[in-house]
Amino acid sequence: MKTPYTLYSMQKRILAVCLVLILLALTLGVRLFIVQIINGKTLQIRATDQWTRDLSLTAPRGTIYDSTGDTLAVSYTTYNVYVRGREVEDAEDTAQKLATLLDLNYESTFKKVSNKNISESLLKMQVESDVAEEIYNLKLDGVYLSENVGRYYVYGDLLTQLLGFTSIDGTGQSGVEAYFNDYLTGVDGYSYVQSDLQGKEIGGSLRYYVQGVAGDDIKLTIDSKIQIILENVLEKAFEEQEAKAVTGMVMEAKTGKVLAISSKPSFDLNEVPRDDLETLFNYSRMSAVTDTFEPGSTFKILTVAAALEEGVVSLDDTFYCPGYRIVDGQKIKCWKTIGHGTQTLAEAFSNSCNCCFIDLALRLGVDKFYEYLEKFGIGTKTGITVQGESSGIVMSKENVKTVDLARMGFGHAIAVTPIQLLSIVTAITNGGVYNTPTIVEKIDDVYGTTTFTPTVTTKMLISESTSEIINSFLKLTTNKTGDYTFVEGYNIGGKTGTAQKYGENGQIAQGKYISSFIGTYPADEPEYIFMIMVDEPSAGVYYGSIVAAPYGKEFFSALFEYLDQPKDDESAKRVEVVMPNLIGQSLANALATLKMSNLYYEIDGDGGIVTGQLPPAGTICYEGETILISTA
Repeated sequence: MKTPYTLYSMQKRILAVCLVLILLALTLGVRLFIVQIINGKTLQIRATDQWTRDLSLTAPRGTIYDSTGDTLAVSYTTYNVYVRGREVEDAEDTAQKLATLLDLNYESTFKKVSNKNISESLLKMQVESDVAEEIYNLKLDGVYLSENVGRYYVYGDLLTQLLGFTSIDGTGQSGVEAYFNDYLTGVDGYSYVQSDLQGKEIGGSLRYYVQGVAGDDIKLTIDSKIQIILENVLEKAFEEQEAKAVTGMVMEAKTGKVLAISSKPSFDLNEVPRDDLETLFNYSRMSAVTDTFEPGSTFKILTVAAALEEGVVSLDDTFYCPGYRIVDGQKIKCWKTIGHGTQTLAEAFSNSCNCCFIDLALRLGVDKFYEYLEKFGIGTKTGITVQGESSGIVMSKENVKTVDLARMGFGHAIAVTPIQLLSIVTAITNGGVYNTPTIVEKIDDVYGTTTFTPTVTTKMLISESTSEIINSFLKLTTNKTGDYTFVEGYNIGGKTGTAQKYGENGQIAQGKYISSFIGTYPADEPEYIFMIMVDEPSAGVYYGSIVAAPYGKEFFSALFEYLDQPKDDESAKRVEVVMPNLIGQSLANALATLKMSNLYYEIDGDGGIVTGQLPPAGTICYEGETILISTA
């Protein structure tokens, strides 16, 4: 029998149906909320990706300027060429034309052009605008151009190591381009076009364009005109001295700003030798920051500064040099093997007497000497914003013997980087005030907001009175025959250095030297500090006074011309001297002859008879110049 429906049972059925409907509505509502609100943006992006095709528009990298506003590196528009095989009507004709214009292999180009299984293939990046225009005018089906960015270096082979270069996709690979890549890189834009199910462009459809944002601009501390002067001098030294390499720097004394920095050989940044990795690595390495070397006599500036500061020597002290010192049973020679005799501290500095600086190091002792190494920053990085900076090499204090300390006193048995040494000398000659060396003035974004300024640490290394004494020593060293004679009429100070190199086995590499010169101007209160290092000169001589110092003269002469700097003393004159013939004479007679002519000398050999001289007899020289004498 059928059960009769009651009003109650009908109400229950209706309620159940309503609950089911409400549940379904809630489920649908939740699903719609998830799809539209929570996952809405993600699904929209996925949908857009399915019915549109996009081409990236690379944002231009930031421009690099020098301190005067001169442009050094700039971006320009290039093009990437793409092909969509599904849209190509005549694959053979299209491949032939593209392979010819883009200098590509025809077979590989044809494979990409005829491939309809891939929505899009890249044919070539960084296509110049004239070639891109030719491709555009051909109106080839399925061929598209997208904007890219090329990099152009205004001066080509200038600042090679500092500026660095970028990869083909615009990523910094060395130098400033790499170190500040995140600042220089902009935000890419995009171009969208609507397409059908097969990926073909829908004719007459809407196009979308999203503007990119250019990278930040960098203003360096470099003065491009001083940089050009420096590089010309370095190139000349590299060729004339037949050197392995030459490195140079110019620093602003009162701020620590690097005004010029370079190494030779180098290459044109617009023609990077990517196929020769060894050349690329060696020529793009900023050796002034990455490489360490035994400084030799230029380090004596640091030794005498520490000794004066600690009071272990006075200007009245005298030093006797017989041509050597015996330390720990080992004979350490002075460069002048016949000895300098008795000399004051100022004379010993001017003569670059090793014996004097051995004495100063021993007077300081290991603890004090190392205290000043730490204070000067030897063994630690300067913090300059350049990739790969080295910290130098300092022997462990616990392992130092007396003979090691003696050698350190005149710049041996210790290794520094050029930027490290120059920064310290800059501080010593700048009233004792040390500033962190910098190569970047500031970085600004496209809106003019400064996004980066370098962190500069300022500290006192020595007293102002010690700094004044050392400046007077440097002035005396370069101007041996009178004030303002190193470069006629200008007040220049300086110090040369000569150091032997070591091989991979840790032993002295015979016949391999680094010759260097550090110059200051004006000598009494420096504004510019110059340094040049000639690595392995092989033109016959290696002494810093003969190999490196003359290029210091050339640099300062060109600098004064650029600055339109009037002479400090118009009456100062360099006196010409005809080089006498010394060959065959006894060493004693030859030295007496040079002294009468106000010429200075370096002696190569331990014999008593002169067998060679440089320059040769009859050459016009100037009083105060250094002559090389060879003995048997």
